[in-house]
Amino acid sequence: MPTYAYACKTCGHRFDAVQSFADPTLTICPECSGELRKEYGSIGVTFNGAGFYRTDSRASGSGAGGSSGGSESTSSASSKSEASSSPAAAGS
Repeated sequence: MPTYAYACKTCGHRFDAVQSFADPTLTICPECSGELRKEYGSIGVTFNGAGFYRTDSRASGSGAGGSSGGSESTSSASSKSEASSSPAAAGS
């Protein structure tokens, strides 16, 4: 579940709250009962591992992830050609 940062507009009290996406936004400060606002900061994403390459997200070409997209299109093309060359498809 994500952690959201809140700050009170009245007293300046800052705190974090772990909430589900479906939970309503907090509006009342637990210290002074003032109005709260959500604080937005940097995204907490960490990329671990050897690295990310430009070719990883491409469907064709060489690279770490490029070969998977090409094999899918090849297999779907071969299944279409098999269907069209079958006797049932020829209308016998």
